[in-house]
Amino acid sequence: MLALVSIESLVPLRHPLRELKPLVDRILKDMSPVFDAMYAENGRVSVPPERLLKATVLMALYGVRSERLFCEQLGYNLLFRWFLDMDMTEKAFVPTVFTKNRERLMNHDVAARFLSATVEVAQERGLLSSEHFSVDGTLIEAWASMKSFRPKDDDDSDNNGFGDFKGKKRSNETHESKTDPESKLYRKGRGKEAKLAYMGHALMENRNGLIVDFELTEATGYAERDAALAMLGRQRRRRRKGRKPRRITLAADAGYDAREFVKRCRERRVTPHVAQKKHSAIDGRTTSHPGYAVSTRARRLVEKIFGWMKTAAAHRRTRFKGRRKTAFSTVLVAATFNLLRLSRLPA
Repeated sequence: MLALVSIESLVPLRHPLRELKPLVDRILKDMSPVFDAMYAENGRVSVPPERLLKATVLMALYGVRSERLFCEQLGYNLLFRWFLDMDMTEKAFVPTVFTKNRERLMNHDVAARFLSATVEVAQERGLLSSEHFSVDGTLIEAWASMKSFRPKDDDDSDNNGFGDFKGKKRSNETHESKTDPESKLYRKGRGKEAKLAYMGHALMENRNGLIVDFELTEATGYAERDAALAMLGRQRRRRRKGRKPRRITLAADAGYDAREFVKRCRERRVTPHVAQKKHSAIDGRTTSHPGYAVSTRARRLVEKIFGWMKTAAAHRRTRFKGRRKTAFSTVLVAATFNLLRLSRLPA
């Protein structure tokens, strides 16, 4: 029997992906010059980078936990094929396509460009605040096992005898993971267990809770404040040049209430709306302003970002070894969050 069926007709008219697909296609079309510079004119035909990025968006939206599983679903999931502009007869690509092209995408900083493109779309639609921001950090567990955390001068050829750590003192100064040396042993707070992890940092605008910058660093006690200052510097450079920068506000939790951080913020014409500790670095001149209360309420939106990334996008734990690959995948997930928000916000 011959059946004439279009994939377009099978996707419901009110499906959420119908609002998101034109937005993704527009951004990837604007990035075409970057993709053209990545590939030579001759050689074997490869999967287009636009299709790989759209596949990454789908993996984040539907919480697909591995590239191999996604390629398996691509063989029978017509919704995925419609989003990737594939017909019913086209063969699904193999998981090694992601591996072979990831290095090329990282060399051209495609993830950061993709995130910046979503921010530009939000700016065009008038959805961004240019004066009020929030910042926060979260732990992203490393792929390495705790058994791999051994003394730096230890031979990693033998995996036996490292299952019991009771009574043994371990620290990042004397130990490292033999699987992922860039990950660090870190504990989020008192009473919490220590894990091998990285730290993700999000800079969010307070109007609609969109991510304007994202950075992945090593998990250290100063990483949150250092990353916040770095992202603020990039945000300043993106604004108009040749003019005196306007004062902006930055909301943050009590972990950012440090005198050195507050001082460096004010040197950059940034008013720190941080939650106060017992001996706070800010005083009543900041907390008595009505904007401080508004910033305190708005900064809670950043927790929704991390909650979505760790649950719906299945990014509580990275699938990659090394900070560079983990940063690439995490920034793409942050860009996917912006796309999801943009598809639901009226201009």
